Amino acid sequence: MNYLSNNVVRQVLILLMIIFLGVILFIHLESFLPAFLGAYTFYVLLRKWMFILVDKYKWKKALAAVVLMLISFIVIMGPILLLVNMMSSKISFAIEHSNEIMTSIERYVNQYEQRFKIELITDENIKKMTQYSAEILPKILGATFNTLLTIVMLYFILYFMLVENRRMESRFYDWVPLKDDNVITIRKEMNGMVFSNAIGIPLIALFQGLVALLGFFLLGVNEPMFWFVIVCITAMLPVVGAALAYVPLALIFFAEGHALKGVFMLIYGFGIIGTVDNVARFWLQKKLGDVHPLITAFGVIIGIPIFGFIGLIFGPILISLFLLMIRVYASEFNDGGRKANAG
Repeated sequence: MNYLSNNVVRQVLILLMIIFLGVILFIHLESFLPAFLGAYTFYVLLRKWMFILVDKYKWKKALAAVVLMLISFIVIMGPILLLVNMMSSKISFAIEHSNEIMTSIERYVNQYEQRFKIELITDENIKKMTQYSAEILPKILGATFNTLLTIVMLYFILYFMLVENRRMESRFYDWVPLKDDNVITIRKEMNGMVFSNAIGIPLIALFQGLVALLGFFLLGVNEPMFWFVIVCITAMLPVVGAALAYVPLALIFFAEGHALKGVFMLIYGFGIIGTVDNVARFWLQKKLGDVHPLITAFGVIIGIPIFGFIGLIFGPILISLFLLMIRVYASEFNDGGRKANAG
């Protein structure tokens, strides 16, 4: 009669305990997952510069970490603050001239109601819009607070990652129960994916914004730089992307009676801006991290619901990691099987 050895029993019990504790920790710390993933993204991008400042220029670790974090914060928050500044001036103008704007909107709506024989402004529709606004406002405020908390936690985690970089990486090698070659492969491919998405997505959005800016100048769009910033930001969103910018702009042309400009804006948007997005996204990310286009496309689709906005980066990584772990499994156990058969 075969019995399990004490070592096997102890190993199974310890693994079950690790899994049990891991599940509990994940359930209670799930809200901080985007902060951790964001910190890891910045660590991959800043790791090289941290070593240069500390090893070559003999900076203190804490000082080097703080300076790099400050630079990264400025790079991220710069475009956001620019957009907020642009939007605040427009919101202030809208508040000051609210009566004129509402009158103008009603005039345009009445024109379309008469033209298409439909009724848009009704008591029922106004009531629904009021209810929707009352429901969505707390969600917006809650999302804003969560975003601020995520940013604070992101930089809190990033600080310790940068300061304790060598010790953290050494423990990673010690704790992962795989061959050293496979651990190095996992680390290199994950870092490559992070670099590809973290650098590639903003570059693609900027390039798309520049192409859109050319069209704005050709069409004589009012405040083209404002719409350029809007395109750059919306271009980073999945599925709809920059259409969130040029479709409303086309509708504005139609509302103002410039139907030809509106049609051209839609053709230029879907035909040129959209094509530039698809071609540049797949080409650049393929060059930066050798990422297959299907991994990028499906990764973004599954990444956003799981990780939020950071899913643009970690959605494709999740698929790549799944495929990588299959290769690692084959490497870990097929080699052992061959050696046993050979013996």
